Amino acid sequence: MFEYAPAPESPAAAGEIATSYGHFIGGRFVDSSGSEALKTVNPATEQVLAEFAQGTEEDVDRAVAAARKAFAGWSSLPGSERAKYLFRIARIVQERSRELAVLESIDNGKPIRETRDVDLPLVAAHFFYYAGWADKLDFAGFGPNPRPLGVAAQVIPWNFPLLMLAWKVAPALATGNTVVLKPAETTPLTALRFAEICRQAGLPDGVVNIVTGDGRTGAALTAHPDVNKVAFTGSTPVGRAIAKQIAGTRKRLSLELGGKAANIVFDDAPLDQAVEGIVNGIFFNQGHVCCAGSRLLVQESVQDELLDALKRRMGTLRVGDPLDKNTDIGAINSAAQLARITELAAAGEQEGAERWAPECELPGAGYWFRPTLFTGVSQAHRIAREEIFGPVLSVLTFRTPAEAVEKANNTPFGLSAGIWTEKGSRILWMANRLRAGVVWANTFNKFDPTSPFGGYKESGYGREGGRHGLEPYLNVEALDV
Repeated sequence: MFEYAPAPESPAAAGEIATSYGHFIGGRFVDSSGSEALKTVNPATEQVLAEFAQGTEEDVDRAVAAARKAFAGWSSLPGSERAKYLFRIARIVQERSRELAVLESIDNGKPIRETRDVDLPLVAAHFFYYAGWADKLDFAGFGPNPRPLGVAAQVIPWNFPLLMLAWKVAPALATGNTVVLKPAETTPLTALRFAEICRQAGLPDGVVNIVTGDGRTGAALTAHPDVNKVAFTGSTPVGRAIAKQIAGTRKRLSLELGGKAANIVFDDAPLDQAVEGIVNGIFFNQGHVCCAGSRLLVQESVQDELLDALKRRMGTLRVGDPLDKNTDIGAINSAAQLARITELAAAGEQEGAERWAPECELPGAGYWFRPTLFTGVSQAHRIAREEIFGPVLSVLTFRTPAEAVEKANNTPFGLSAGIWTEKGSRILWMANRLRAGVVWANTFNKFDPTSPFGGYKESGYGREGGRHGLEPYLNVEALDV
């Protein structure tokens, strides 16, 4: 195996991180009405990066009022004018991509290679893509005069902080809505830096507002009576609570929740390629991915050969400093998430599954977990049914395509799946029977702004991305037809 010399990215590239932050309301940073502050830490070092305000109901009121005030002017702009702002934001994101990538790695713990090569290019691509739709909404298939809903409340998770922001903010602005966004309490820094980008782009005051805080702030935002649309990405229990909270109101809701994806490998699959897809499916972003391929379903006849190759490949993965360009697996986002991963991995052993992880030296400070593989897993095991949201893979076997479909669908989730085979007919047969919103064939974790993403069952409803991502922000009932 090659020995890699350290290739660290400079933390200074992230720019100045303030010691404390308020909210971004009405086009400027303002102090919170309350005195409570939260801290965000670097998960690779456990060092405090900054304090930020715990948003109160009064803060949420101010943000929603600013968005409501800005809505009339923003929604009345021609689509071509709104597009100019989105194009400008996209270009600024590109120009500041190194700064944003480093800041995301510091605040989130994910490797710089991923923020630099995946997250930031996709952030810019989403703003470019929806800028292109802003003056073409009449031709999107939603009627001749689609209209915005009003104020969109958007609550995003910590696993892809800036990318999830782009997934939600870009279509909302393109369709003429204004936004109040709450970033996750462990990763607020890139959202606050995005507020600076909005000012740099000359976005009208109040079109985008950002209120920081924990779940209390999110609950106040989604419950606010003057919000027209709620978009949430996060855990299934919180999504269920939001759905109950707004039941009986006229608010539109879209939810992108948890997953327990099956990555299905047939005996005719190109095994070396499949191994790379398995590794990418579960160990990308430390497994902090809703659509992670956390269940490997492998055909019995190739199980031993595939697992031998997979273990060899896992032995080459480098765990460590997220700012080192050689790092494959960075830090777990928080102490709470590390405790959750550790608990479920221990449950796998207690229930009789066989645990394996490559030897690797973990840093002394920070939150870390080795890439881990479980064999001898049954469908009743917790590690096969519950979302771990970490670098833990459960291996199950099957004999026939029908059995693979049955096992893949035996989950309360339905967000994604992967199929590995050389037969196109088998891919189509499987894809038509898998209850998953996204099905990848001979690849995994491929995203594109032109393609819709979303789930079935407890993985939520509604779609983000593509033409489909416009519909949740348009008032179909008010169309002139």
